[in-house]
Amino acid sequence: MSITVVISAQVSDFDLWKSKFDGLEDQRVAAGINARAYRNPDKPNTSYVIGTAPSKEVFVEFFTSPDRQAIQDSGVITSPPDIVFLEEC
Repeated sequence: MSITVVISAQVSDFDLWKSKFDGLEDQRVAAGINARAYRNPDKPNTSYVIGTAPSKEVFVEFFTSPDRQAIQDSGVITSPPDIVFLEEC
């Protein structure tokens, strides 16, 4: 069953974070994850990602991959991400 994922995190530089996010597009597609990045114009250093994944397990596998973890470890993300998983009823 497909799930919807909503992620928010504080970033030091939204444009830099977005370029890193875009750099993982091929890997997201290969995992069956469809995600888009958003910015709140009133809080420009808060990043949001809203997307779908085939399952929570597939998403967690991608999210903990070394390439995705490198973004987390780069310092551009300045807070732990808040992740919400939603199932359609």
